Amino acid sequence: MRGLRWRYTRLPTQVEDTLSGEEGNEEEEEEEAAPDPAAAPEDPMVPQLTEASQVLSASDIRQLSFHFPPRVTGHPWSLVFCTSRDGFSLQSLYRQMEGCSGPVLLALRDQDGQIFGAFSSSAIQLSKGFYGTGETFLFSFSPQLKVFKWTGSNSFFVKGDLDLLMMGSGSGRFGLWLDGDLFHGGSSPCATFNNEVPGPAGTVLCPGAGGLASQL
Repeated sequence: MRGLRWRYTRLPTQVEDTLSGEEGNEEEEEEEAAPDPAAAPEDPMVPQLTEASQVLSASDIRQLSFHFPPRVTGHPWSLVFCTSRDGFSLQSLYRQMEGCSGPVLLALRDQDGQIFGAFSSSAIQLSKGFYGTGETFLFSFSPQLKVFKWTGSNSFFVKGDLDLLMMGSGSGRFGLWLDGDLFHGGSSPCATFNNEVPGPAGTVLCPGAGGLASQL
């Protein structure tokens, strides 16, 4: 006689039902607590200067911070050179920058109160040719912030002679230049940054104060 075969189905106990319900609630709570992937990113951290800038306000620095490369975010900055403290000498600026690897923020204010300058990916130094990277840019507040970034046309970012500092070039013109006494300079549209001139074309700029901040 052929035996009968039975298939048994195990029924959950009351305790198991309760645990299963709790686990389901936990999964629902976890799903509700999950962050929204579409949430807006946080604002970049504003650089902290060890000494207040005589040229840039806290609002100016915050606006500029949105244009700094990511590697700069969250690092403190120190005031390396300031004309009101260190005098008007390009060679003194080079000496103060010795040992700094950059990047550097150069801020200038002319005799009419206009504020402009440059961010350099490398420390400012004497050089036989142009140096730097595409992170370098020029900026001006006139009065709103305008940033002029690398166009890719050439790599003429920064060049430091004994009596001339140049930033950006093309067709014999410089996006920004300062002479050996740091009291005269100029600005012209150049291929490197396709920048606007912060004042009338060909004007001589006389910075009332200047600052250099270098990342530690």
